[in-house]
Amino acid sequence: MVTEDASRTSTSTARPESGAPGPICYLNGEFVPLADANVNIMTHAFMYGTAVFEGIRAYWNAEQNQLYALRLAEHYERMSDSCRILYMDPPASVNDLVALTVDLLRRNGFRQDAYVRPSVYKSTRAIGVRLHDLEQGFYVLAIPFGDYIDTTHGIRTQTVSWRRVSDQSLPARAKIVGAYVNSAFAKTEAQLVGADEAIVLSADGHVSEGSAENLFMVRRGQLVTPPITDDILEGITRAGMIELAERELEIPVVQRHIDRTELYVADEIFLCGTGAQVSPVTDVDHHPVGGGEVGPITRRLSEAYFDAVRGRLPAFRHWLTPVY
Repeated sequence: MVTEDASRTSTSTARPESGAPGPICYLNGEFVPLADANVNIMTHAFMYGTAVFEGIRAYWNAEQNQLYALRLAEHYERMSDSCRILYMDPPASVNDLVALTVDLLRRNGFRQDAYVRPSVYKSTRAIGVRLHDLEQGFYVLAIPFGDYIDTTHGIRTQTVSWRRVSDQSLPARAKIVGAYVNSAFAKTEAQLVGADEAIVLSADGHVSEGSAENLFMVRRGQLVTPPITDDILEGITRAGMIELAERELEIPVVQRHIDRTELYVADEIFLCGTGAQVSPVTDVDHHPVGGGEVGPITRRLSEAYFDAVRGRLPAFRHWLTPVY
C-alpha cells in the first residue's frame, strides 16, 4: 500500500536538491533516485512479464507556469482493473494514487512535458509460471518526455502479419507488460520494411489498432473507430477523441468493424494514445490516405487535443490535475 507520507499532497515545487542523481521515483513505499531503483533479476515480473502498467503524460504550460497531469484518475482506474485481471490488489485507492503522482511530479520540479509510468508487478523471487499466491510490488517513475511518434507531418504505416493478441488468449483490455511483446513484433516488422508504425489486425482480419495506439478513420463524413470487442486496448485518449469530436467538432463517431481495404479508401486516418498523442497517417501499405497529407478533421482534432491537455480549453479542464 502507499504509505501515509507518500499519499499526502506536497506543497513543495522545488527541484531536487543540487547534485541529486537524476529524477526521483517512488518504489515500494519510498521516494528514491531513479538510478537507485532496482529489482532482483529473479523477480517474477522480470522473468515472466507478470506486471501491469500505465503511461501517463503531464504537459507544461509556460504561460500559466503550470504542469498539468492528464486524466490521472482514469489511468489509475484502468490500472486497478488490470490488477484485478492479473490476480493482484490495487496498491491504493485511486485518490491516493493521484495524490502520490502529484507529489512525485512536484518533487521532480519538472518545468517541461513529462511521462509518468506506474506499475504493479509480481515481486516474488521464484521460478515457476503462475499468477496466484505471489507477492507484489509497486513503483511510479517520472521523466521528461517529448513526442513518441510524429504528430505533425503524417506517418507511413504497414499492416503486419502478426495478429493482435485475442482476449481469448490474453486480456487485451489490460495493460499487461508481457503482452507488449506482441506489439514489439508488430512494430519491428513494420519498421524493417520501411514504415514508421504498424497497423495490427484482429484474428478474424478486422483492423484492431496500431502497435501501441488506437485507430480512427474518417470516411464519408463520419469518424469511425474499431469497437472494444475487436481486441483493442480501451484507450483513455481514444475516449477523449470521441468526446472532443462530438462536443467540439460536432462530428458523429461510429464504433464498428473496419476492414483492411477500407483504410485504402479512407479520407483520413490517425492513431492516438497517451504516448502517441495524435499522429496523422498519410500512407497505409503504400496507399496514400486521402490526398497524402494531414486531413482537416485530423488537424482540427489534434489542435483541440493539444489545447485541452495544456489547459487552454476550459471545457476540458476536467481532464487535468494541476501539479503546482
